[in-house]
Amino acid sequence: MKRILENGDPKFSVIGGGSWATAIVKLLTRNGREVKWYMRNQTAIDHIRKYQHHPSYLPSVELDIEKLDISSDMNYVASEGEILIFAIPSAYFMDEVRNLTVDISDKMIVSAVKGFVGDDHITIAEYFNQVHHIPFDRLGVLSGPCHAEEVSRERHSYITVSSKHMEVSIYLSEFFKNHYINVVPGTDIYGVEYAAALKNIYAIAAGICVGLNYGDNFLAVLISNAFGEMKRFINATHADDKRDTTNSAYLGDLLVTCYSQFSRNRTFGVMIGRSYSVKTAQLEMKQVVEGYYAVKAIHEINQKFNVDMPIADAVYSILYDHWYTDAVINVLRSKLK
Repeated sequence: MKRILENGDPKFSVIGGGSWATAIVKLLTRNGREVKWYMRNQTAIDHIRKYQHHPSYLPSVELDIEKLDISSDMNYVASEGEILIFAIPSAYFMDEVRNLTVDISDKMIVSAVKGFVGDDHITIAEYFNQVHHIPFDRLGVLSGPCHAEEVSRERHSYITVSSKHMEVSIYLSEFFKNHYINVVPGTDIYGVEYAAALKNIYAIAAGICVGLNYGDNFLAVLISNAFGEMKRFINATHADDKRDTTNSAYLGDLLVTCYSQFSRNRTFGVMIGRSYSVKTAQLEMKQVVEGYYAVKAIHEINQKFNVDMPIADAVYSILYDHWYTDAVINVLRSKLK
């Protein structure tokens, strides 16, 4: 680890071609870093090279082509970088990383993925530790209340970088911060990964209620109860006396995802509340709704811990058991405080 932390000019590679990956690439190049960038869509690569913007994600954001080496060869991009940032939607993560055949055991890995993988629903950090044998002193997690749209447009934002080792978090933080990005280093690697998944579930719940014409008064109660649920679940699964869930990576991320116009999960929930089927809403979104998959993962993880989670359970009943949406919310109302 010492050798890596002494490297003040590491090579960066970003794995993923969606909006969050695009925003991270924009941020790193804005900070003067040259970046190797993997995306599987060759048509999108050709478009970026010619027009300096992504054709499908954040198309109004200009990218610095002079600092980018874009390729559809994941193994080339991974082999060239010393710090690999994975920003693939969790639903596609395993299908993508199965193509990773080069040895990455000596790399530093940063997860910008919001969700779980595998039948056991492990976090991304756990995946790289267990499958690729990356020690936790070379694993980091990027999170916080930072929608890709606002990060890419250089609106003031706070990003949390977590690792089990504070010196690693501080080291990584230096590469992301600038005049419009504040970076908060921390050590709660499990808490921020769970919070990043949970807030998407609660954003779907908020959207459902908006779709059912509930107002701001009810949403305030819903979201405050969701925060309590989040806190109970994280503390039950990974207790940490130093954790402060009122910080931006927990409460802040929950609030922005439940209220923001940029929240895909909230938008998806609004459609469900307006009687769209799950399949129709997914097709109209044209982007991955991480919360849909997180609902099932959290539900199954909670079979072991039995945490009281009426809001998450209600969303599961609506999306997976296909119960009547308004009936489920009516029952939920009696359980909120």
